[in-house]
Amino acid sequence: MKKNEYKIIGVMSGTSLDGIDLAFIQFNKIGHWSFKIESSATIPYSGDWKADLTNAIKEDPEELQELDERYTEYLAKVISKFIKDNNITDLDAVCSHGHTIKHEPENGLTLQIGNLPELAELTGQTVVCDFRVQDVALGGQGAPLVPIGDKLLFPEYKYCLNLGGFANISTSVKGQRFAYDICAVNTVLNYYAEKLGMEYDRDGEVARSGHLNPELLEELEGLPYYKQPAPKSLGIEWVNKEILPVLKKYEADIPSILRTWCMHVAMQISKELGNEEDEDVLVTGGGCFNTCLIQQIKKMTQTRLVIPSAEIINFKEALIFGFLGVLKLRGEVNVLSSVTGAENDHSSGVIFLP
Repeated sequence: MKKNEYKIIGVMSGTSLDGIDLAFIQFNKIGHWSFKIESSATIPYSGDWKADLTNAIKEDPEELQELDERYTEYLAKVISKFIKDNNITDLDAVCSHGHTIKHEPENGLTLQIGNLPELAELTGQTVVCDFRVQDVALGGQGAPLVPIGDKLLFPEYKYCLNLGGFANISTSVKGQRFAYDICAVNTVLNYYAEKLGMEYDRDGEVARSGHLNPELLEELEGLPYYKQPAPKSLGIEWVNKEILPVLKKYEADIPSILRTWCMHVAMQISKELGNEEDEDVLVTGGGCFNTCLIQQIKKMTQTRLVIPSAEIINFKEALIFGFLGVLKLRGEVNVLSSVTGAENDHSSGVIFLP
């Protein structure tokens, strides 16, 4: 039965491996959808979990199954502790993305671990999860999935731009939603920050200290992906195959790699934004805190970049995966074929009962 109010926990683990994002949200529908984030937290990954998740792409099916089981158990502990710490009761569902290990839609494959039925049993909650597989089976990219939330929860913005492990953008053209991945962001920036002994480049300070490398910039700008039409999406496989081999030639000067990468990201994003001064762009994701990157983007577009509260910046994806779960519970469309290229709009995900 459809209701007007839902109490949901949204759970997201991104490719940048900064941790598990959890948000307890109340959704309401009175004419249009609204939400309130009641509490939120990011649980950082230990060094061991970072290593396991990074190396998982190389593992065989048996090892991946074992990792899936271990990760599901770990995720259940994290979720259960979040529920206890925040005295949360009467939940409608936990809506979890899981963690992406492989994303190869061109081969009909996408794998997110942590989406086993045991998640419902171990948490004692109804779980909605595994949102990408059905879309890939329908010929879609399985990504990005956030645009339905952009459309229904943030309708006042012309563009929604996320600066996470990858940059992706969504917008409406003549009433139809379009979205796609633009380029890598924190997957690359954090990779090189870690080589300098830091989790990330705080405020883009290291990038700002580097020099722009025109030769590297030209090589990056020529990558074939940028010429492909949407729908299109990116995974860590693309970074490993197309990006890191290029950057390794310049590793003697990591600050300049970071500076040049920020410029590259800004250039790619500026090509996707209109230049009308009265159009607002909602910018979220960890890249919002990299002032070097944000300043570069601002220099290269006339649109207004709107950076919301830290809560929205950090937890927008957890919020929207929570919303995808609500739509699934209601049997309503939560994935748009105009975005992913699937055969049709559909209600994706699976529901597990405790």
